[in-house]
Amino acid sequence: MNVTDIEFPNLHIYLKDVPKNFSVFGFSIALYGCVIGFGMLLCVLIAGYDRKSRGLDEETIWDAALYGIVFGIFGARAYYVIFQWDNYKNDLMSILNLRQGGLGIYGGIIAGFLTAWIYCRIKKQSFLELADSVALVFPLGQAMGRWGNFFNREAFGGWSDGLFAMRLPIAAVRESDISVGIAEHLTAGMDYIQVHPTFLYESMWNIVLFACLFCFRKHKKFRGEIFCLYLFFYGLGRFWIEGLRTDQLVVPVLGLPISQIVAVICMLFAGAALLRNRFAMKTVERSGASDDSHK
Repeated sequence: MNVTDIEFPNLHIYLKDVPKNFSVFGFSIALYGCVIGFGMLLCVLIAGYDRKSRGLDEETIWDAALYGIVFGIFGARAYYVIFQWDNYKNDLMSILNLRQGGLGIYGGIIAGFLTAWIYCRIKKQSFLELADSVALVFPLGQAMGRWGNFFNREAFGGWSDGLFAMRLPIAAVRESDISVGIAEHLTAGMDYIQVHPTFLYESMWNIVLFACLFCFRKHKKFRGEIFCLYLFFYGLGRFWIEGLRTDQLVVPVLGLPISQIVAVICMLFAGAALLRNRFAMKTVERSGASDDSHK
């Protein structure tokens, strides 16, 4: 394979000369950043449409996005760097180089929603209502963002010969991402690895999640329900997919993938909140029905 090629052998797809960047007036622009930027813009547009369709202020989402996107990127980068500190401690300026990837999505989620909470406190608006609008579109943005990983030849899993198996030239990937399991399948003369395209799995999962949340949004029973559903089902998918990846960010002492730990915490928190609110609503409904029967 040429160093710029990507193949999906079992789907009979061979992509030649897949670039990582393109040039405009001599300035190199990374496709990774373009994909993420376009995803963010689309998400803000859809979130604004959702709020307008529900009779809410559309401008709020634009104001919040202005801060949320900036601090979300900062949080995603900080999350990644913290758990890959050995790769940056001797070259601190490389922390600022986002062109080669290196964003931890959970860091972006935490920073983004924390920013939204602070914004709502200052503007005296409902955080849960805004969180519902943001959580609705987050999966779509994440689905698009994962294709930035495709262009960067990163965020893949272990060896695979499944339907979606992907071949990448060895020269195009980081040596640290080639696990022992992948290396065991290399034979003399092979210039490629064949792996799980976990970026694709997560992208597909998130597209389905976005579609489900978008259809459900007008049937929600309480503020924050979309937010909780997003946390639960994104965490569920991420827990499984993270287990396949070879570039896991690991908690030093525990030796466990941090994304799987955060996924479990999100699922437990969201599941408890969903059950609590649903149970409270049922209690109120039964109480109302009992009161009506005594009139």
